[in-house]
Amino acid sequence: MGTYRYPAEFRADAVALVHSSGRPVSRIAEELGVNAETLRQWVKKAADTAGHSESSPPAAPAQSAKDTEITRLRRQVRELEMERDILRRAAKYFAKETNW
Repeated sequence: MGTYRYPAEFRADAVALVHSSGRPVSRIAEELGVNAETLRQWVKKAADTAGHSESSPPAAPAQSAKDTEITRLRRQVRELEMERDILRRAAKYFAKETNW
């Protein structure tokens, strides 16, 4: 099996999804159709390039239950929109590949 090169934009979007979703890399990789180790390498390279560690951000001050729920839902909406955009770009990319 040969090596497949993904577009830089797709890789960047996948790394952003890993950082924003809080889900395991293996699950995101499966959903995107990418090898989990490949995605881990992209995340590691992005962290090295950015010059920061992969530690989580500091905890936010205490919020009310309503604020916490709003924050969670907004994060979920961002994640779903990002997934949708990644899948659209991937579909366009692969459509170009199949049309000779």
